[in-house]
Amino acid sequence: MGHRTTEELDGALGHLRGAPADHGTLELVLRRPAVGEREILDEARLTVIDGVEGDTWRVRGSRRTEDGTSHPDMQLNVMNARLGRLIAEDDVHMAQAGDQLYVDFDISDANAPAGTRLAIGSAVIEITDQPHNGCPKFKARFGQDALRFVNSPVGKELHLRGVNAKVIVEGTVRPGDTVTKQ
Repeated sequence: MGHRTTEELDGALGHLRGAPADHGTLELVLRRPAVGEREILDEARLTVIDGVEGDTWRVRGSRRTEDGTSHPDMQLNVMNARLGRLIAEDDVHMAQAGDQLYVDFDISDANAPAGTRLAIGSAVIEITDQPHNGCPKFKARFGQDALRFVNSPVGKELHLRGVNAKVIVEGTVRPGDTVTKQ
């Protein structure tokens, strides 16, 4: 499969906008055990300290903190699974985007602005105000048109590249779990 064209991406906007607004589904869970590595999980423990247990978020650090430590509001990356499946051949390729949670749920500004809490499995996460934009790695994996699409005004409004979040209530999550806006 080649990269999606702008026309194909624009043509899927109705499908992307149709993601559930109140009760969705967790489609894929992964952790990044090392830089550039992805491990698709059948189950993950979300913790206030580590985000996804076994993920490298905490040791990676951030350019958005003064001291270079990991940003507490960027613990989890949550992506719309509908977009992920549109731009990827399969779940393994979709996981290359690097987000830990892929949801069939409307994470747009209108439906899930910063501060929105989502119950997933036995955990609760909160969407934060930290932007999550497409980058050169995203372009290399999914193409220039996909990068332009997620960073466009409509892409940013719908948070097609995803949102950042943090763990509020620790718990276990599994693909198939319901995502509920609280």
